[in-house]
Amino acid sequence: MSLLFGLGTHGLQAQKGPVNTKRGLAVQGYDVVSYFNGKAQKGTSDYTVKWEGNTYQFTSAEQRDAFKTNPDKFLPQYGGYCAYAMAVKGNKVPVNPETFEIRNGKLYLFYNKWINNTLESWLEEGPEKLVGQADKNWKSHLK
Repeated sequence: MSLLFGLGTHGLQAQKGPVNTKRGLAVQGYDVVSYFNGKAQKGTSDYTVKWEGNTYQFTSAEQRDAFKTNPDKFLPQYGGYCAYAMAVKGNKVPVNPETFEIRNGKLYLFYNKWINNTLESWLEEGPEKLVGQADKNWKSHLK
């Protein structure tokens, strides 16, 4: 499930801090550039970039090169942890990399397992308010 909102380019400064990795891969090996094309796609080990100590995979050389040109534009918010959990409790919760939203030019990822799709809660409770709460809570995880 994906939703696209506001593909504008304002406020594209990515947040530094811990990164959600699985098996050594950021975003579970999903191509962070692909989200901005409207679809979550699994990257491949043929196209990788090591960025700030984390490995990112891409679907093509073009996607990889777009990331290398401007990594901050494509990095997920809150280190790739669940945006809703960060807003509500300040917790670093793993995500389903296929559950995402692009809002105001930023990538937000969400937990989605069993009957708990936090993207739905995020949208119901109001992303405008939740982004501010998540930004504030994320600061406690920064070194």
